Amino acid sequence: MDDLDARLLVDLLRDRITPDKSLGQHFLLDESVIARSIQLPSEHGSPVNQESHVLEVGPGPGSLTLGLLRSGAKVTALEIDKEAVEHLRRVFTTNESQLTLVNEDALKAHWPDDITHVIANIPYSISSPLLERIQRYHSETTLRSVVLLVQEEFAEKMSMKGGPANSGPLGLSLWLDFEVLIDVKVPSSSFSPSPSVNSRLILLRPTERPEVSPIFDRRLFRTITQHCFANRRRKMRTLFSTPPRRISRVRGWHKERWNETSKAILESQITELPLDWQNLRPENLETYHWVILSDKFSSFTP
Repeated sequence: MDDLDARLLVDLLRDRITPDKSLGQHFLLDESVIARSIQLPSEHGSPVNQESHVLEVGPGPGSLTLGLLRSGAKVTALEIDKEAVEHLRRVFTTNESQLTLVNEDALKAHWPDDITHVIANIPYSISSPLLERIQRYHSETTLRSVVLLVQEEFAEKMSMKGGPANSGPLGLSLWLDFEVLIDVKVPSSSFSPSPSVNSRLILLRPTERPEVSPIFDRRLFRTITQHCFANRRRKMRTLFSTPPRRISRVRGWHKERWNETSKAILESQITELPLDWQNLRPENLETYHWVILSDKFSSFTP
């Protein structure tokens, strides 16, 4: 691997394929960003080393894969593009014991049971469903850290930083399991071909939330937050007066139960919430307020 670098790997792949916009193929060239992606977990107590098993999504030319292999980590790389997989097999022929290549969609493929880190430059088109998959995996097999390179605007929504407009169901869901830390800005010139926007490195650091009990209904929580933020300019009173469109997909819930429960909650005094919370808009509530509201819905009995 000593004779390889990011630029060479990208050039070798681009000699064989035209990047597919539908797959979000923007190949990372910047060696400093690659190094930072691998260094970042160690700054938060979860270094990438010989004891790590890293899941990489969409390795493409293998520029990040190369850095991960040099760290000594075992790597499982999920790549949907057949030509990219064949390229990776050619350039990493001597790393078969350390690198497992899987030619499948990361959203559908089986993930190994012993993953410690997820580190990836992910296409925008699968960003949200991939985060859902990461959270589902983390609920069964605890991850040490997750490092993702995403579009800058998406990073702000993940972290809910940058103003009320970035508060929403994406960041609220991630908050249940992770601290979301924004790291370096990555200019479009760091990729080939260059995307139209800048990107950011994001670290997801696992955390325990005392506000979230072991029996907390995450499905209901996500349904409530998605319902409210879909009409974020309306007040909570108005939003709760209408059942979420997919409430029946939450076990034990239906429109009648929602209507009865929401009416009682809107009329009750909830001391942990602002005095006039019913007349606030979703973006005016704090993160833990949504946990309280979700718990109130779950625990209400007529």
